[in-house]
Amino acid sequence: MNRKLDTIRKHIKDFPAGPGLYFMRGHGDQVLYIGKAKNLRSRVASYFQPSADPAASRGPKIAEMLDKVETVDFLETSNEVEAVLTEARLIKDVRPPYNTDLADDKTFPYLEIVTSDDFPGVYITRRPRPKGSRLFGPFASAKDLRSVLIVLQKIFRFRTCTLNIRDNDPKRRFFRPCLLYSIKQCTAPCAAKIDKPEYKRIIKDLMKFLRSKRSTVLRQLRKQMAEASQALEYEKAAMFRDRIRLIEGLDRRGTPDENVQPEVFAGDPTEALVQLRKLLETVEPVRIIEGIDVANIAGEEAVGSLVRFIDGKPFRSGYRRFKIKTVKGIDDYAMIAEVVKRRYKYALRGEELWPDLVLIDGGLGHLRAAEKALNEMNAPPVKIASIAKQQEEIYLQGRNKPLSLPANSPARKLLQYVRDEAHRFAQHYHHILRSKKMLGA
Repeated sequence: MNRKLDTIRKHIKDFPAGPGLYFMRGHGDQVLYIGKAKNLRSRVASYFQPSADPAASRGPKIAEMLDKVETVDFLETSNEVEAVLTEARLIKDVRPPYNTDLADDKTFPYLEIVTSDDFPGVYITRRPRPKGSRLFGPFASAKDLRSVLIVLQKIFRFRTCTLNIRDNDPKRRFFRPCLLYSIKQCTAPCAAKIDKPEYKRIIKDLMKFLRSKRSTVLRQLRKQMAEASQALEYEKAAMFRDRIRLIEGLDRRGTPDENVQPEVFAGDPTEALVQLRKLLETVEPVRIIEGIDVANIAGEEAVGSLVRFIDGKPFRSGYRRFKIKTVKGIDDYAMIAEVVKRRYKYALRGEELWPDLVLIDGGLGHLRAAEKALNEMNAPPVKIASIAKQQEEIYLQGRNKPLSLPANSPARKLLQYVRDEAHRFAQHYHHILRSKKMLGA
């Protein structure tokens, strides 16, 4: 035991002093716990100090976990925000047994500008629209985002109401604006106090401000803070100081692409499942869908992913990752076949349920590879489909021509969600493997 602790303490000395994630690993390289830290070396070392009493300081659960830890590893991040967002994603994906706050329903908010409206509104949301809006975020702190929205509204005077305001509505001239217009925090497009082109310029300036370094506004606020301080108006100076902090905090965010939260874009699956049952011509309802994808770069460290959806919603306890073992080089079809065989051998033994639909990320060739693999296993009849990314064409088993569903089709949206989640899960795991060989398989 002491030898193991000495080895861990020696290893921690090589950890960086910057922000990132740390991974407590037990037998067989299982990830027991994921945590984030401003200073990785200091934070992780605090668990293993000779004088530390983890049961008293961190609770019996963590003390139990530390008894099982065999190695500790880290993943360095460029800043604290990236650490917060990456931790949340990895906890959902890896599901370490000692992260008691897994919180599958926890998401980070976005700042959404509804650009498709005549007079775009600006909102904080955890459920962005599927189209017609511009997103900034996700943001690490919902509280700070709410505070900075108030500051931004004072500067740009955009609307935050949910009124349906149309440019060609003549009744706007007789509408009475709310208090925000009186206190100069809104330009009141609801009451025709501003025309559409001028309001659009405000929104354009706001988006430019959110994308830029915001130096002009910050310089003005710092000047106002200095003037207030020199005039001994300390409360006013403190107000400007807080505004500066909030605006600088706009950089405490990720990006919609790099810090994807696929669960926030999911729609109501009920209609989708009904439509999908008709398309597949199944007698029983389609309840369990499993999505499969593979990822590789130049054939190195190829991995496969399997995601499971039950009643149209992700069931993350059913997610699986596979290191490709039998395929050399780049051969997506062979990799798909390997994942299919490794996954469904348990169902063939009666140890797990068969899904109602197996969805492959790819085209007709990928579907055929999965179909062939199941036939070689002498598997019972299983519905198989694939969906290709470019044209979003859907291939169904037994058909050579793809099925093209409209973009607003509930069934198409659900299949895209399953496909995108399988793709994200495979890619995410793959990038982690390449940056740090730490999650095992």
